[in-house]
Amino acid sequence: MSKKTKSPYKVRNSHRETYCTTLNKVFKYTTTVYWDRTMAQFVDGGQKYTYSSFKEKCNMLSTRLSRFGISAGDRVAILSQNMPNWTLAFFATTAYGRVSVPILPDSSEKEVTNILSHSESKVIFISKRLLYKLTQECIDKLTLVVDIETLEFIKCRKEDFRCDGWIKDPQPDDLATIIYTSGTTGKAKGVMLSHRNICHNLVASFKAQPCFKNDRFLSILPMSHAYEMCVSSFYSMYVGACCYYISKPPTPSVLLPAMQKVKPTVMLSVPLIIEKVYHNSIVPTIEKSRVLKWMDQHLPRVLYWLIGKKLVKTFGGKLRFFGVGGSKMDLKVEEFLIKCRFPYAVGYGLTETAPLVCNVLVNKRKRLGSIGVASYKVDIRLDNMDPKTGEGEIVCRGDNVMLGYYKDPERTVQVLDEEGWFRTNDIATVDKDGYYYIKGRLNNTILGPSGENIYPEEIEMVINDMAGVDESLVMEKNGELVAMVKFDDNVLNWNQETEDQWFEKAETLKKSVLEFVNKTVGKNSKINKVEAMKEPFEKTATQKIRRYKYKVGQEGIDEEAEIAKEDMPKEALKDKNLEVPEKKTLDNTGPAERENK
Repeated sequence: MSKKTKSPYKVRNSHRETYCTTLNKVFKYTTTVYWDRTMAQFVDGGQKYTYSSFKEKCNMLSTRLSRFGISAGDRVAILSQNMPNWTLAFFATTAYGRVSVPILPDSSEKEVTNILSHSESKVIFISKRLLYKLTQECIDKLTLVVDIETLEFIKCRKEDFRCDGWIKDPQPDDLATIIYTSGTTGKAKGVMLSHRNICHNLVASFKAQPCFKNDRFLSILPMSHAYEMCVSSFYSMYVGACCYYISKPPTPSVLLPAMQKVKPTVMLSVPLIIEKVYHNSIVPTIEKSRVLKWMDQHLPRVLYWLIGKKLVKTFGGKLRFFGVGGSKMDLKVEEFLIKCRFPYAVGYGLTETAPLVCNVLVNKRKRLGSIGVASYKVDIRLDNMDPKTGEGEIVCRGDNVMLGYYKDPERTVQVLDEEGWFRTNDIATVDKDGYYYIKGRLNNTILGPSGENIYPEEIEMVINDMAGVDESLVMEKNGELVAMVKFDDNVLNWNQETEDQWFEKAETLKKSVLEFVNKTVGKNSKINKVEAMKEPFEKTATQKIRRYKYKVGQEGIDEEAEIAKEDMPKEALKDKNLEVPEKKTLDNTGPAERENK
């Protein structure tokens, strides 16, 4: 059984919306209409481009590529931190029919090598600080290696200077970019996005949060991720605005002065950033002040109004849209943002959908815990819906859905059907007004003792709300629910305390987590054990924990086989006659009850 919901947007076609169907047309439109406006620059003023100078530089760079035989359809990789020249390299490639291959800056040397080999890239734009990740073998196979900061050649050969490269005006369904994502399941997939996919996302972004030429965007997330690339960098260009970049990693000491200087009106973030502000700054400040604690009890509206004003001022004072996506937000933090009237909005999407699937409508009342309604011209339904709980897998269709996985037809048919419906692997519910609520990942779901679904993400949110907890991960081990918890270093210091003191403190903290969680969650979601983690969990670009790293490789499990299975929907596993791992029935009794047994 499935449930369909229709998009609530009114169709108001503008010339830009109907004309900009490829990145070539977006490029021509914006560099003509906004030719004299600033398009992008570093916060300190470096690499400054107007739309007209950006056009000239792209034309020049594309011509240089053509002279070395780099033609339409050829792959051009980009490995760099955020900067205006990242966008330059992308459009000098894609607007002329070539295919861009963005690579995350934190990719390992092995990952970079695999991506370049699998994509058959002929050129790479790379920053010198990441040049060490490029092996000599890769350099030998590439036609050009270009310093993305200076645009000078690091490697080129005279014999390749043949001037026989050709370009073309790409069509909407032509391949624009291949984005490699390992996500939380481990095995890298090359997501093929067309010009239509990306341009549809630009229109959907405008329908969700209209921005204009006077807006100021501040980019802090990796541009090689679809979320920042499409909804920030390219969207700012689409509306004729200016996007500012930070030349150093966005630590608080770098980011705070940058926000005061730029005074951004639009920013994108992941929940972890705003959650850290809440847990590490706002909550302790209230707890330490008698006046603020009194106001929290007697004048909460006044207190939250003051905090909201202060928070916006911290972000430069002009912020009108703070987009949050990439993972689920802590409900306590979101409730706090609503009370403060902070201008945030939650969105939901995947790299495979370029990325928007759902978003909160502008000027509509926010619903706690909701990822919003279906994005503009995106159809959504819930498949295999449980009639008791209303939970089902989000399946979507629209111009946002990818072409498929590069050189991987088997995995493509597992998630895409012949009618264009894409299986997201995310479990959600929907209310009567079409607002969706994510419950968890289908592959993360744990089967409870009575056959009910247990979503570890919901238990993790409870643990992460506790004082002194940095992050947590809930997994099934030997038929029990185990919470792996990374405590704050100020709470549990692994280096300074003696062995006896450490064990005593660790046991106290673990016991407090166990008791608090089991008092808070439902009977079937009670945890059996808590483990203290020394190091932070390994994460993706959008700060989601790579769960497979902590699930596989234990008790002789074949890691590669486990990753492959985790990527596949259960129906696909059965179709291929592969073994579907049996879910163990969880023992949800507490420690005291088990001792009595």
